[in-house]
Amino acid sequence: MVSVLFISFVICLAIGVPVAFSLGIASCLYFVGTGMPIVQFAQRFFAGMDSFTLLCIPGFTLAGNLMNQGGISDKLLEFADALVGHLRGGLAYANILASMVFAGISGTALADTVALGGIEIPMMVNQGYDTPFSVAVTAASSCMGPIIPPSVPMIIAATMTGLSVSKMFMAGIFPGILRVAACAWSATSSP
Repeated sequence: MVSVLFISFVICLAIGVPVAFSLGIASCLYFVGTGMPIVQFAQRFFAGMDSFTLLCIPGFTLAGNLMNQGGISDKLLEFADALVGHLRGGLAYANILASMVFAGISGTALADTVALGGIEIPMMVNQGYDTPFSVAVTAASSCMGPIIPPSVPMIIAATMTGLSVSKMFMAGIFPGILRVAACAWSATSSP
């Protein structure tokens, strides 16, 4: 029966059906092929989503989008620039600091890159930084999102394995600080 699931998924993808619908069609064919009642299909479908912990993921995404649309991302970068902008290479440090703060709000690297990258890269280029360096610092600093709590991957891993989310967050603080230090050191040592 698993072969039916896999083959139907691949066929749907080959004929151009979007991935989400291909997964749905393959799952429906699997349930029909096993003879499982439709009621049980609905129960299993909603049982997979029955987790209050996973409800925070759309909230983090919404917070990141609200920050970006409301102009808070600009203010965050200006604040970080006011803190460390006076140092040599200060805008690179401000980029890293703003990404660290934003990672503590959004919890994802993608939201960090989208919200701050469009502001940070042009600002750094206008201040005389090379474009490749600006993009590299922004990409490296946005990778802190999955490490610094509250992290969406940590929440998913803790939920799926039955671990404590708060203990996962506590375990991510020190590696997050080390990641910030590594980004700052690499930005300093670059030409």
